Amino acid sequence: MPITALFAGLLAPLLLLLITRVIGQRRAQRVEIGDGNDRELLRRMRVHANFIETAPFALILMGLAESLRAPSIALYAVGALLLVGRIFHAYGLSQTPHNLRLRVVGMTLTLISIVGGAILCLAQYASLYVMRP
Repeated sequence: MPITALFAGLLAPLLLLLITRVIGQRRAQRVEIGDGNDRELLRRMRVHANFIETAPFALILMGLAESLRAPSIALYAVGALLLVGRIFHAYGLSQTPHNLRLRVVGMTLTLISIVGGAILCLAQYASLYVMRP
């Protein structure tokens, strides 16, 4: 699954950045568990959590579609939407005050990538197992 691996590798630095931002704020505010009622820590935690709530499932769909031999161009498109969406969302939500436009565009692109991955999975499944002569 080289295409999925490529996008997982491209998303990994963003995940590491989001994790280190949470850790840095925890250390600065001396908060071990929870958010310590620190609004900036809560914001950083939510940016990280939103990434974790969306990116893995989109990558799983990509990997499954790729294993079913989905067209490469479609996989690259889904991966690019996911990557750009996650970057826009993380950047938009990380701003103080947050940039609603980037946040919405980022989430929209992420959701489109999930829908696209699901459609690829279903279409490939149908072509391989349902519409066989």
